[in-house]
This record gives sequence, C-alpha cells and structure tokens, in this order.
Amino acid sequence: MEADAVASQDNGLAVRVTALEAKFDIGQLAVRYSLAADSRDVAGLLALFEPREREVLRHAEAPEDRREEAHDRHAFGLDQFYRSVHQICGHIIELLTPTTARGKLYCRAEHEVGERYIVAALIYNDDYVKVDGEWLFAKRRPQIWYAADLLERPQEVDFASWSGSQAPELPGTFPMWSTFWQERDTAAITSHPVGEASTSNPKSGA
Repeated sequence: MEADAVASQDNGLAVRVTALEAKFDIGQLAVRYSLAADSRDVAGLLALFEPREREVLRHAEAPEDRREEAHDRHAFGLDQFYRSVHQICGHIIELLTPTTARGKLYCRAEHEVGERYIVAALIYNDDYVKVDGEWLFAKRRPQIWYAADLLERPQEVDFASWSGSQAPELPGTFPMWSTFWQERDTAAITSHPVGEASTSNPKSGA
C-alpha cells in the first residue's frame, strides 16, 4: 500500500509539472507572437500557427485579390501601420487535453499610422494545439474595446477611429455585462452605453 501511495503521489506530481510546462510554453508563444509582429518577421509569425491555419494566413500578406480566404480569420495586416508595440497585460490558459488548450490574452497595442498614433485595447481569444511536441496557435480571434489616436478620447470617436481595426465588440459580448447593468442607471458614468446609438463625432479615417 505504501508503494502504491508513493507511485500515486509521483504520478500526481508529474501531471502538475506537465501542466505547468504546457502553460509556460503557451505563454511564451504569445510573447513570440508580439515580438514577431512588431519586428515584421512574417515567416516567424506564420511558424507560430498550426500547419493548416498557417496556409490560410499566408493569404493575409498576399495581394488583395488573394485575401478573401483569410477575411474571417486573423489577418495580420502588418502593412497597415509602421511602428507597432503589442504589450501583453495578462493571460489565462485552460488546458483541455494533453494536446489542446484555449486562452484569453489581454493586450494593449500601439500603431503608427501616418501622423496618427493609434492605441487599441483588446483581448485575443485563442485556441492552441500541440503539434510534434510544440504548442502552436490553432486560431486567434481579437476583440477590441477601442482603437483611437493617442490624443483622442475613445468616447469622442465612437471607440473606433482607425479604419484598420474592427468594430468594437467589447465589453458587450461579455456574458454578464448586460445582466449587471440592466437595473442600474448609467447616465452619470457614460454617454455611450453599449447597444445604444452614439451621438458623438463621426469616425475619422486612418
């Protein structure tokens, strides 16, 4: 019995160590993504995705007539801005199986777009897969709170004054957001409640 208990403890420790190693590797994957994007290492960026997704994403850097296939995927669009900085602010990772996981990563991204300096707050919704012993992205789907020039208040430009970004989905897509606010008066704390038409200035171009 004592030997069985020791073996069980050893097995439990091995499982925990494996989980920690997986989360560490996935965390490094996110950092490598930011570094590759900001250094314009397209080959290095593509290498962070599992092979099938990699082939689709190649079209993101192709001429316009070849980009349609990647339209609903995470297209890099690295030629839409010059300098960029993707800052990782927090990362939650959930291991699903020994070779699959998912996560949410908070990010503050900065982009030089001509004479404008665009700051965006976003979450990456990730799926990860382990291929040949290496953790890779299976999918990345960004959702933004706002994208606005450094000198703009996000409220003044409907939270999206850069044409290179998608329309803001956050915070409205959080499951408990509407439930939390439905019985509360928000008039004193926001002029832009989620789901209501804004009367602020129109969006300016990139």
